[in-house]
Amino acid sequence: MDLKEKLLSSFMAFEERVDVDSDLHEVRTEAIKNFETKGFPTKKEEAWKYTSLNAVLKNDFSVFPKKENVVEYADVKKYFIHEIDTYKVVLIDGVFSSFLSSTTHEGVDICLMSSALTKPKYKEIVDTYFNKIANTEDSLTSLNTAFASEGAYINIPKGKIVDKPIEIMCFSTGNEAALMVQPRNLVIVGENAQVQIIERHQSLNGNPVLTNAVTEIFVQERAVVDYYKIQNDLQSANLVDNTYIAQKANSNASVHTFSFGGNITRNNLNFYHQGERVESTLKGITIIGDKQLVDHYTLVQHAEPNCESHQNYKGIFDDNATGVFNGKIYVEKEAQKTDAFQQNNNILLSDKATINAKPQLEIFADDVKCSHGCTIGQLDDNAMFYMQSRGIPQREAKALLMYAFSNEVIESIRIPELKNRITKLIASKLGVSMGFDL
Repeated sequence: MDLKEKLLSSFMAFEERVDVDSDLHEVRTEAIKNFETKGFPTKKEEAWKYTSLNAVLKNDFSVFPKKENVVEYADVKKYFIHEIDTYKVVLIDGVFSSFLSSTTHEGVDICLMSSALTKPKYKEIVDTYFNKIANTEDSLTSLNTAFASEGAYINIPKGKIVDKPIEIMCFSTGNEAALMVQPRNLVIVGENAQVQIIERHQSLNGNPVLTNAVTEIFVQERAVVDYYKIQNDLQSANLVDNTYIAQKANSNASVHTFSFGGNITRNNLNFYHQGERVESTLKGITIIGDKQLVDHYTLVQHAEPNCESHQNYKGIFDDNATGVFNGKIYVEKEAQKTDAFQQNNNILLSDKATINAKPQLEIFADDVKCSHGCTIGQLDDNAMFYMQSRGIPQREAKALLMYAFSNEVIESIRIPELKNRITKLIASKLGVSMGFDL
């Protein structure tokens, strides 16, 4: 039995554990039908032209963990931003961990998706927002919707400025020979509210993991969302991360993606403008080697006038690593005075490293300011020679140049402790110690 067949048969068992009389049952049923029809994406699809899941899907993944796994805080402390106090939503093998989580709050509704999807007090919110901006035609998003159960539910009320960041941490223990998990997150940020969120998926041993995550974020008028994704997993881990963001008038949403680890990482990031004077920021740093693959697929849909979007992705690829950047800016006829910028810069450190870049602009308005650019190259030999002539060893000179290449994205991180953490991760990836002043 292949993974698709296992998932279809597991869905029937899953349905026996949920309320089949709820409105959500129909949503799940339609979703699993779509997945059954389309199956897993292949390289025959234009959007997946450079990324194949075939090798990953050969693993005999367990769809549900056989038992509840307990993890001690000491074992995972290093993965949290422990330098500051945060709210925490922690999943272990796809199951909520009350021991590691910290959701006590004042004026902020943080709970589990399982609670939001089943308790009557959340019904109106779920009916209004759940699965409303997720791409219902996408097979992996549909698969997640069909099995949607655990994840983070975050509802920031009108006018609330959340006093500390929220961490969403998904750990895989590796106690299963191979495990597939499908976290589902729903984030609603009310008018004039502000929140910072940090998300991480982390394996604790080398057994294969496939994570198929979906996050829907609704940013109401004049709200501010600052979202960070840290992807530094083991090379046995595979991640498909689908994020959908809807923005109302005068809102500001930014997503920073730091891709340093994992076997195959696919980021689908979609922004939808639903009001005027919206600002969207998409930034990322990818540093990978060996046979790793990171694929960024972005979409910004400008549907209203006087909006801005800014994309800036940096990639450093070594050994036999493969990078993909497929960025699309879509400007509808009504979206006059749009200001959209997209930049993708890449450095190849090895003759065997590969980057496939496809920046796209589709513009149907006539009064806009849009641009996109892509560069692919190696480190500057003249800059290397200059630094070495000033007494800087070759290894450190190389690291300094690559750090400077990434710095434009690093500097836009608004959480100082997270900025320090990312700086250390980059230094580690570049092979220098933090004793060297970066």
